[in-house]
Amino acid sequence: MSHIIHRNLRRAPPLAVSAAGLTVRDSQGRSYLDASGGAAVSSLGHAHPDVLAAMHAQIDRNAYAHTAFFSCDAAEELATRLANDAPGDLDHVYLVSGGSEAMETALKLARQYCVEAGQPKRSLFIARRQSYHGNTLGALAIGGNEWRRRPFEPLLIQVPRVAPCYEYRDRAEGQSTEDYTAALLAELEAAILQQGPENLIGFVAETVVGATAGALPPTPGYFRGVRRLCDQYGLLLILDEVMCGMGRTGTLYAFEQEGVLPDLVVLGKGLGAGYQPIGAVLAREHVVRRLREGSGAFQHGHTYMGHPVAAAAALAVQKVIQRDCLLGAVTVRGAAFRRMLREAFGNHPHVGDIRGRGMLLALELVRDRDSKQPFDPAGQLHAAVKEQAMARGLMVYPMGGTIDGRRGDHILLAPPFIATEAELAEITSRLADALARALASVT
Repeated sequence: MSHIIHRNLRRAPPLAVSAAGLTVRDSQGRSYLDASGGAAVSSLGHAHPDVLAAMHAQIDRNAYAHTAFFSCDAAEELATRLANDAPGDLDHVYLVSGGSEAMETALKLARQYCVEAGQPKRSLFIARRQSYHGNTLGALAIGGNEWRRRPFEPLLIQVPRVAPCYEYRDRAEGQSTEDYTAALLAELEAAILQQGPENLIGFVAETVVGATAGALPPTPGYFRGVRRLCDQYGLLLILDEVMCGMGRTGTLYAFEQEGVLPDLVVLGKGLGAGYQPIGAVLAREHVVRRLREGSGAFQHGHTYMGHPVAAAAALAVQKVIQRDCLLGAVTVRGAAFRRMLREAFGNHPHVGDIRGRGMLLALELVRDRDSKQPFDPAGQLHAAVKEQAMARGLMVYPMGGTIDGRRGDHILLAPPFIATEAELAEITSRLADALARALASVT
């Protein structure tokens, strides 16, 4: 009997006992191909020797130093590398223990920025429906994942929301992509004016939406329009790249492909590639300068922020990505993987959309392709896909509630950057079999 409060309280998961590359093995001797990187985390796969060596070396030197007393070489070097690799003046780094902590940090940093400017009325953020920004109360409040939010709604701050950039579902027949994008930006501007710009801190969005709606990329020009509105009305632009950042979409920062520079960017998951819990916030110079010239301190902190072993692991991950030219590999292998998925599912009667960027891809499942009608939520198709995939030695990341928090199913795929074309082909084959079995169980 397990004493852990597992995610499913009725059934304990398999016990993982070893992992290497794309393969995870359980205590019963079964092996699983990791096609989702856990939760889009394991960008280098499992047991990468360089990362393990860096962790061992750091433990031998210094396993922990509290940041109220000390900094450490690993954290300093990691921050320098992140700042040097980031565009523009995103030169300041705050290291925490994961994505939710990083989002909380960004929200508090943005609020203090406004307070120190003598604008305490600025207390609201604008965010988007069908988004996800973490599971702590502040991050959950900003996010638009209705299923996760619902039980805790009375505890959450109020956040006005606008539509996601969800072209597959929301662009009207006969409407051009340009007109659809313009309509989204008009909605955002109307929301800003309705709330009053003087009451707003910033706009929060995932550059490429992750698990909630399944690898939704923005339309061309969307974020450039958002940046213009933020500048016009004095809002900070906060981009959440916990899932889509650190090379997952083919550039180190996903926003590089949008031609914009956020004021704050939130990182997690792929930053440490699963080897240690770590997250980060990068801030532009003007944000930190205001605090430096004002109170002189950021009123925030966590016990394990800037943890030496976590920083050493993340630094090693970033070095491997650069040394092995893995950003280019993500672009090339991502294109190959998308081609395989299109060949296998492009004419599938129950796959409505194949989308994403780089090695962050998704299939949206539909009962009818022409009408885009989703499956009945009661059938829990996404859960059936996960069960059938695991039975075939495949880890994927299916989710329900794709459309509005209740209706819709998708399968998120985020293989490690090191995946070979042969491994991607095997993932595709096993997924096709798992989907067929899952559909047979619910239709």
